Parts: sequence; C-alpha cells; structure tokens
Amino acid sequence: MDAMMLHGLIAVESAPPLELPSAPGKAVPRTYPGAPQEASAIELQPLARTPNSTKSASASRTNVSSTSGVVNGPQPGTTANFSSGPELEDQSRPGTPNADSLNDETANSDSVEALQSIMQPYMNRWRLLAMCLINLSNGMSDSAPGALIPSMEEYYNIGYAVVSLIFVGNALGFIAGAFFVDAIRERLGRAKTLAVGQFLMALGYIPMVATAPYPAIVVSFFFVGFGMSINLAMGNVFCGSLSNSTTALSMMHGSYGIGGTVGPLLATAMVTVFGVVWSRYYALSLGLTVLGGVCGTCAFWDYERDTGAVQPSSGGAAAPRRDWRTDVKAMVSALSNRVVLLGALFIFAYQGAEVSISGWVNTFLMDSRHVHDGSVGYVTAGFWGGITLGRFLLAPPAYKIGEKLFVVIVVVGACAFQLVVWLVPNLIGNAVAVAIVGLLLGPVYPCAAAVFMRNMSKQKQVSGMGVISAFGSSGGAAAPFTTGLLAQAVGTFVLHPIVIALFVVMMVCWYGLPNKPKRSE
Repeated sequence: MDAMMLHGLIAVESAPPLELPSAPGKAVPRTYPGAPQEASAIELQPLARTPNSTKSASASRTNVSSTSGVVNGPQPGTTANFSSGPELEDQSRPGTPNADSLNDETANSDSVEALQSIMQPYMNRWRLLAMCLINLSNGMSDSAPGALIPSMEEYYNIGYAVVSLIFVGNALGFIAGAFFVDAIRERLGRAKTLAVGQFLMALGYIPMVATAPYPAIVVSFFFVGFGMSINLAMGNVFCGSLSNSTTALSMMHGSYGIGGTVGPLLATAMVTVFGVVWSRYYALSLGLTVLGGVCGTCAFWDYERDTGAVQPSSGGAAAPRRDWRTDVKAMVSALSNRVVLLGALFIFAYQGAEVSISGWVNTFLMDSRHVHDGSVGYVTAGFWGGITLGRFLLAPPAYKIGEKLFVVIVVVGACAFQLVVWLVPNLIGNAVAVAIVGLLLGPVYPCAAAVFMRNMSKQKQVSGMGVISAFGSSGGAAAPFTTGLLAQAVGTFVLHPIVIALFVVMMVCWYGLPNKPKRSE
C-alpha cells in the first residue's frame, strides 16, 4: 500500500507541465493599411515614384465594377495585394491623362483652339500685307470694265449683250475655282495654292494685253476668275481665323476697294487723256499679279508649321490624300449647310448689286443724263472710293454695334441713295449719291464674312467660303449680264430696279442667318 502511494506521487511530480493552447491562425494576414506594421516597413522602403505603367498594373489588381462603381475585395483563394508607402500615395491621386491622349483629344476638337492675331505669330503681319496686295490687284481688275466697256464696244463693234459675256466668263471661272480650291490646298498647302491662283490670273491677262479677238478675251476672263476665286478663298479663311476677324477682313477688302478706286481712274485717264488702247491697262494688272504671287508664296511658305494646320501621322508620313470623290462630297456637304447656303445667296445678291452699279452706272448716266465726255468714267472711281472708305472707317463701329444689326442699317441706307440716283435728274447729285452707296456697301462683305466664319466649323471653312465666293462671282456675272440684256431691250434705267431687288434678297438671307457670339480668347 505504501509502495503504491509512493509510486503515484513520483508519477505526478515527474509529469510535464500543461501548456496553454495557442491562438488559431488567421486566414488573411494583417497587411492592409490599417493594420499594425513593423516600424521599419515604410522607413526601409525607397521613396521613389513608380511609372504610369506600374501604377496602372497595380491598380488593375483591384477589381472595380464598371456598372456599380464598387471596389471588390480579393477573390477566394488569393491573397490581397494592397499597396503601401509611395505606391499607395501615387494611387490615391486622381489620374492624369498622358501626352498621347491629350494630343488625340486636341486633334479631334477645335472648340477651344486659341485664336491667332494679326501680330502673333510674327509672319501673320506679312501674310496680311500679301493678301492686301493681292486684293489690290483684284480690285483693279474688277473695277476696270465699267470704265473700259465703252471703248471695248467701239473697238470690237459689239453691243451691250455681247460685251456682257466677259462677266459670264469671269463667273464661270469663279465657280470652277470653288470646286477645286479645297482639293488644291489639301495637296499643295497654302503657299503653293496661292501661287497656282496667281499663275492662272497672269495666264488670263496675257491675251488681254495682246488685244486678242473677243472670244479669247472672254476665255481670258475665265482664267482670271478661276485664279481670283482661289486667292479670295485663301484670304477670307486666313483673315477670318484671326482674333479680330472683322478688322483683318476690312483691311483685306479695303485694299480691294483701293484697287477698285484706282482702277477706273487709271483706265479712264489712259483711254481718254493718253489715247491708249483699252487692253494696255491690263499690263498693270499683270505686273501686280506676278508681284502678289511672289509675296504671297513667300509669306505663307511656313504657314502649316506655324499654325499646326497640317499634322503628320504617327509614323512621320503625311496624311493620306483625299480623292476627287471626297472633294465632291465636301462641296455637297458645304452646300447642305444652312450658313453656307444663306451666305452664298447673300453674297450672290451683294456682288450682283456691286458689279452692276460699277459696270453700268456710267452707261446709265451717259444715256439718261446725256453726258458723252470721258469724265463720266470718274463716277465709277467715286463708287469704289466710297467702298474703300467704308471698309476702313466703318469697320470699328460695325464691330462694336454688332455685324448683324450694322449690315441691316447700311443696306437700308444704300437702297435709299440708290433711289436718289434713279429719280433725281442731276449729274453731280447722282455722282455723290453713287459714292455714298459705295460708302454704305463697303463694310458689308467683311462683316458678312466674319459672321459666316463664326458659324462654320474649322473643317468646313475653306470649302464653305469657296462656295460662297463662287456664288458671289455668279451674282457678279448674272446681275450685270441680265442688266446688259434688258438695257439693250428697254433701256439702261433697268439697273436700279435690279439693284434694289438684290438689296431685298440680301435682307431676307441676312435675317435667316444665326448670330453666334464672337470669340475673344
């Protein structure tokens, strides 16, 4: 008994001590940001930013639902991989688009494009001067027929209807140029496109200087109109894209008015005072056309580089060229645009009235006021002088008042003074009234062009202004040609009802145009 008790005591004393059970293991390690970390976890980690690709890869490890916007946790069977330290700091910042995405978005949208000015970049001032020189030549060419038509009728022994064919040839050239101007610019750029336009005009002046037969003269006016439509579209788009487009367009078309004033003065003096044949006048136009082509080509040579108008593709090659089908579609698309259609009809009526007055007011005064000396040719110079002053002096008020309202005021005033020319039988009073009509009509074209450009997208500006210019030239041919036909049938007084009717058409089209606010940034 004692032996058994002793054996039990020894067994109890020699048994190993009981151990407390350990805590069960965690299924998920405590490595999320709120869990306690070792003191050296952040201090020993290099504080360097990870590139965008690394951040994108790290961010992609977290499953974000695109529909609910809920961030899902780790999937079963995986270990959560949460970032810490600088990587966590970078991921907590809002994402920033990279340069490629910014370039793509900029290329696809022009709604916030910064506008250039006349002075910035530096070459813009020389480009504007070149366009003013080109339009000076255009004005001298367009205004001369009014003073030269009597001499042409006498030289070729033709009547009003036949001599009016020069307006038709000029208009057909303008229409043809409108359908090709955008395609030429797309392939050659601004500088070479201007060179092509000036070359075609020079090609047209050569037969005129040589006093070719009258059918060749009509064809020559076709080439002059073709080239003029090109440089006019280029000038309108360039000036209309500047910050103060009304001022730039007024300077450009004011130069046209200066040429229109000087042209009849020189033509009348050469024919009546010096007794020179009518065709020698166009030697001056030929020289100015060549000079304008050289200046315009040099000024616009780096235009695409300065403005970023033509961007190379990602491979460094030029963008693929459009075929003729694309050009035709662009023209048809421009015609379907409300602004282009109403603008084309507006300029059709405007230039129809302008060219009709310039071309036939001298003949009207000779027939109705019985003035048969050469001094009546200076009335046309007064008309173009008024246009020039109007474009330079009335542009600032037009910009402040607003082009939409200002055009209505001046067109109504021009209509009133046109009635004075028709109904008041006084030569001096008629000459003054004609000059005032020119003064009021002067700012109409630049104001209208500024409104058209504001309401057209950048992609449609060249083709749209080409269509508008072509329709304007068509009006500048159809109206004086119709005036010539009716004048031969019933008398030259038909000039005035035709002009007044064209003013009414202008008002109807102007009322239908939208009035988009001007950009100032």
